[in-house]
Amino acid sequence: MLLDADDSQLVLVDYQALLMPAIFESERVLANALRLARMARLLEVPLWGTAQTPEKLGPNVPELQKAIEEAGGKILNKTHFNAVADGLGDWLRPPARKAPPGPPRGNARSLPKHLQKAPELDEEARGVVVMAGCEAHVCLLQTALGLLDEDFDVWVVTDACSSRTERNRDAAFDRLAGAGAELVTTEMVAFEWLGTAEHPAFRDVLALVK
Repeated sequence: MLLDADDSQLVLVDYQALLMPAIFESERVLANALRLARMARLLEVPLWGTAQTPEKLGPNVPELQKAIEEAGGKILNKTHFNAVADGLGDWLRPPARKAPPGPPRGNARSLPKHLQKAPELDEEARGVVVMAGCEAHVCLLQTALGLLDEDFDVWVVTDACSSRTERNRDAAFDRLAGAGAELVTTEMVAFEWLGTAEHPAFRDVLALVK
């Protein structure tokens, strides 16, 4: 299965000013987070950020904060390590569309299971969450697991994630893969969202990944 920009949302977790100096390979990780944010803007992928107790860890680093805002995104300030507990899932899932008036159109249960549509989900809901963040083994991990529990498809961008230690980062990736998350890289996301070299944004996205 490939990523589709039209079905994706991007979540960037806790790239905070007082945390990033302690993060393993922080410069590379932040650079890739910025690439993801700018790609999301170019390809019209909804973008969200989070910040863990910003009164203690500070806001997201200014360059990333600006990139999120330029993409029309919002920052969820949270206290739980799992951002779903602070309402992230509500941001990612739009309100259910009300059923149209009149009798139901056919018996959905007569369809094969893979063709049945849950009535409570909006037809335009984006069920794929591409995400990255810090620390990988704490807030990124717990938020990803929370979104999996909420039936989102979760794709974790490994080269835009880290922890204070390499061992903790790698342990997070092992656990996420075992839980059903897809592990990808920034360039994988870029070229799968584009789909073709004829995409109008191809040159701009290519400039970001080179």
